[in-house]
Amino acid sequence: MRVVVTRAPGQAEPLASRIEALGHEVVLCPLIRIDEVGSEPVDLSRYDWAIVTSPNGAAELMRRARGRAARVAAIGPGTAAALIRRGVVPDLVPRASTQEGLLAELPRPAGSVLLAAAEGARMVIVEELGADFLPLYRTTELRPEPPTGDLVVLASASAARAFGALGTRIPAVSIGPQTSAAAREAGIRVVAEAERHDLGGLLDAVASLDAR
Repeated sequence: MRVVVTRAPGQAEPLASRIEALGHEVVLCPLIRIDEVGSEPVDLSRYDWAIVTSPNGAAELMRRARGRAARVAAIGPGTAAALIRRGVVPDLVPRASTQEGLLAELPRPAGSVLLAAAEGARMVIVEELGADFLPLYRTTELRPEPPTGDLVVLASASAARAFGALGTRIPAVSIGPQTSAAAREAGIRVVAEAERHDLGGLLDAVASLDAR
């Protein structure tokens, strides 16, 4: 099976190599580019909670952080792993890897909260908690030539939208519900969704198709 990997340049190799280890051919088709937004230091000591929504956000926030928030929350196991690699163990990783899932488990009153995420991120936490919002990076959707393959793995809603714009009929495996929703809205048929919303979950979902 030829599996299309759509991750940003420089970020595809871990997923691609593990898909190849499953016995599949990988087609690299980067659909997003990650650009930093700002470079000034971020004083985390002002906050009772710092909430990080993605591995890219974790990497960028830790690069710019000064001091530490009282507590840190990570949306998704991939985000938690990215923080741990940088010496920060999250105090909360919600069972549901969404902003709504985090709000359902966040102790109240939450106090002062920072949401560190991508430019254009959903504002559910900001609106619910009156949190400060810090855009750390910008995701730019790319328009390469449409690839050929049997399956595409989609690790973000932005990648799903970009893939849908290519107009192919390749079915998809999605990393989670928001990515699945974006894919279906873009006209992509989602044949499997990861139960764990990280690269390991994506691989398990691809492997589950092999077993059918």
